[in-house]
Amino acid sequence: MNPQDELKKLTDLFPSEQPLIAKAEHVASALVPEPYKNLLVHNSHMTVTMEEFHHSRVDVRILDRAQQGHLYLRKIILVKSGTDEVVQFGIVRFDFQYVTDVVLKEILAGEIPLGRVLINHNVLRHIDLGAVLRITAGPELAKIFRMPEGGITY
Repeated sequence: MNPQDELKKLTDLFPSEQPLIAKAEHVASALVPEPYKNLLVHNSHMTVTMEEFHHSRVDVRILDRAQQGHLYLRKIILVKSGTDEVVQFGIVRFDFQYVTDVVLKEILAGEIPLGRVLINHNVLRHIDLGAVLRITAGPELAKIFRMPEGGITY
């Protein structure tokens, strides 16, 4: 699948008045600069990688969520535990038909990052990096990351 098309499908799940992303470009994994390469180009759980990099647990904050049948959608940020420092933004599309009721309830509670829930319940053993995108922040993403509009992230 084209990474641009997949990104559009995800961002269209939560339309907003202000554009989230001004521009997105596919970048070969080998060309991703640090620290983004260390944070994104791996086969580990993103939650674990973020916690190791920031030397802190991360907390989830749900910005928006929806459910469409067995699909659960949520727009989140991860922050360093006990702070307002945003370390990750994400849009998740998760299929509940593949998890137990206990896992489903923990995810819906929204108190623990998704990766941590999956690790705690030994779910999701294969992680596949689909693509890395160089993102030029639109107004909404710039506000989330407290960065200038037009700033670059991955």
